[in-house]
Amino acid sequence: MDGVLVHSMPLHTLAWERYLANLGITIDNLEQRMHGKRNSELVRDLIDPNLPADVIFHHGAEKERLFREMMIEDGLSQYTIPGVPEFLERHRELPKAVASNAEPQNIDFVLDRFGLRDYFPVTVNGMQVARPKPFPDVFLEAARRLKTAPQDCIVFEDSPTGVTAAVAAGMRVVGVETTPTTFQGIQLKIKDFRDPALEKWMSEQMER
Repeated sequence: MDGVLVHSMPLHTLAWERYLANLGITIDNLEQRMHGKRNSELVRDLIDPNLPADVIFHHGAEKERLFREMMIEDGLSQYTIPGVPEFLERHRELPKAVASNAEPQNIDFVLDRFGLRDYFPVTVNGMQVARPKPFPDVFLEAARRLKTAPQDCIVFEDSPTGVTAAVAAGMRVVGVETTPTTFQGIQLKIKDFRDPALEKWMSEQMER
């Protein structure tokens, strides 16, 4: 979702910077350490690996509340990724799911605020599976709920962690280079959903 449906990763980084600053913590290479991880992992990595579960949950929830407040204050339009609504509408007949390590409140926030809810009858978050990305669990659960074989699924991912998970699930992968990224194991790389190569590639997949 983050980095695929909305260009939110820079805001996540800024929200973490602000939240950590309030705790007196400064982190180098923050964005690299964040990419593709669940909040529980980030809290242990960035704040304290020995915190009890309830405190870890509190830190993660507060940071995400700050993230949502900042996005509303900034204006949602600047976080849109070009071509997303048009692409979803062109392929409305295909079953779709959001499979994300994101907090469930953030998934609901993005789908509702950006008017995307109608396209995604299935959502799976990292809290609903035993292992988050880079393990394939979240994608396999999404495929199960869509009643679709993994090999018939196409995953759109912006992070190497997510690509690793999708490849492990046996799915075809499109790398979305919302931010400059090196991908391994993808079948196609696009800058955004207006890329003319995307529709040609999608047509080829439908023939398989």
